[in-house]
Amino acid sequence: MSEEEKQTVEDQNTEGQQGSENNTVTEEENTEAEVKVEPTAEERYAELNDKYIRIHAEFDNYRKRTNKEKVDIIGNANAGVLRDMLPVMDDFERAIKNNLTSEDLEGVKEGFNLIYNKFKATLEGKGLKPMNSDGDVFDVEIHEAIANVPAPTKKQKGKVIEAVEKGYFLNDKVIRFAKVVVGQ
Repeated sequence: MSEEEKQTVEDQNTEGQQGSENNTVTEEENTEAEVKVEPTAEERYAELNDKYIRIHAEFDNYRKRTNKEKVDIIGNANAGVLRDMLPVMDDFERAIKNNLTSEDLEGVKEGFNLIYNKFKATLEGKGLKPMNSDGDVFDVEIHEAIANVPAPTKKQKGKVIEAVEKGYFLNDKVIRFAKVVVGQ
């Protein structure tokens, strides 16, 4: 190979390397140009609208799921109370069956007191508390006046004279107002 031919091959190699470097630089410029291109208003609108629709669907699913869970919790809460009441019902059934043949009046009274105490303990275990209203100042938040009578003494004016029907709290919230007679 002559020197001219060697020179020509080297020149071609040099040009090829420079050309590939120029191609690399051009590709990097194109990539930067693509990155810097802002989306059009229509593309941005479509993107935001898609996000909105997805968020709305997620919220709707969340709302439905929580409503279903609420219904399930309430249903299961009732099941727990009823399950705890079944032994009391069994006791009443045994007492009724036993009372058909029993002549012992004291035994019948004692049996019903035992069942009542079991029933009361079960309800108190669930958070039920009776109101003690006799002699208290009349309070519209917990009492329901069914009658007004003249107060026997001045101290009893505006106070509960008699509770006709007990009121009850469930975890410190009134679930039944006490029906009371109020002194005037």
